[in-house]
Amino acid sequence: MSRRHGAEKREIQPDPKFGNLVVSKFMNSVMYSGKKSVAENIVYGAFDIIEGKTKASPVGVFQQALDNVMPSIEVRSRRVGGATYQVPVEVRTNRRQALGIRWIIAAARDRNEKTMTERLSAELLDASNNRGNAVKKREDTHRMAEANRAFSHYRW
Repeated sequence: MSRRHGAEKREIQPDPKFGNLVVSKFMNSVMYSGKKSVAENIVYGAFDIIEGKTKASPVGVFQQALDNVMPSIEVRSRRVGGATYQVPVEVRTNRRQALGIRWIIAAARDRNEKTMTERLSAELLDASNNRGNAVKKREDTHRMAEANRAFSHYRW
């Protein structure tokens, strides 16, 4: 890794339908092999299903789901005197969002519905109601950090 300067963050454009940056990031994470139009169809299709089921704004439901999934603390490995400790640390805002997006997509891909659109809409609805595997992942992460609170003095 270069020591001269950190990598510059690329500016991403808001998504065309809702003008939301977070939805655009989510869409980019859903995308495989640069197939953006396929990812757009999946995400917008899921939003249409959510709107049909809840009669609420799909972006609002998405934001609620993301807020319920984003972790506030996580554990990081730290080597001290030959032993490796799991040290709980707070998660930066950018990383919280990235982890939340990643966990929602991973949980959606593991579901049993027929199409990815249905899986994604079901997972977003579950996450907005504090259920589902993505929320469980967040709970597990918090539980792990809580269990290792004794090592928090090794924070760096």
